[in-house]
Amino acid sequence: MTVKAKAHNVKLAGVGSDAVLKATGKGWDEWLRILDRAGARKMAHKDIALLLSRRCGVPSWWSQMLTVGYEQARGLRDVYQHADGYAANTSRTFEVDVTQLFEAWNDSRTRARWLPKAPIEVRRAVESKSMRMTWMTGSSRVDVNFFSKGSGRSQVQVEHGKLPTSTAVTRQKTYWSAALGRLKVLLEDGR
Repeated sequence: MTVKAKAHNVKLAGVGSDAVLKATGKGWDEWLRILDRAGARKMAHKDIALLLSRRCGVPSWWSQMLTVGYEQARGLRDVYQHADGYAANTSRTFEVDVTQLFEAWNDSRTRARWLPKAPIEVRRAVESKSMRMTWMTGSSRVDVNFFSKGSGRSQVQVEHGKLPTSTAVTRQKTYWSAALGRLKVLLEDGR
């Protein structure tokens, strides 16, 4: 494999260099050089993102992704680390309609069957779209998004954020993976 081929396989902030190249016109290797030359190692996250947006014309979402990737590449940010702590992400696809999947989260009795004794408080819910919850022990947050994947298929994405450490990320990824496994059994085997 050539050095150039390796550079295209770089993945930072969960995004590969090919995707960055397609969206921004430059791959990770180029963006890292540009940001190094601009003195980004000594800049705050917000200032790096503004530099990318204003000086380089990078769209807002991509400015954030490039900033996170740069910070990770230069040891300024850990993997899974966000501005407000660490975040664990997981998702699962179900062979049920998105309305049924949402209801399994929204109905407290049903939720207790697959997520027993979870220390959560639902703050806001948008039917078949999203839920925002507070994890009452440690006051982290849980953001849940629901997606229709066609007739009789749906997906849920869970982000458990504001976690204190990367160790907590590992613990919560395991927790949510097991919980979504129980939900899958309840929804798909209980039909």
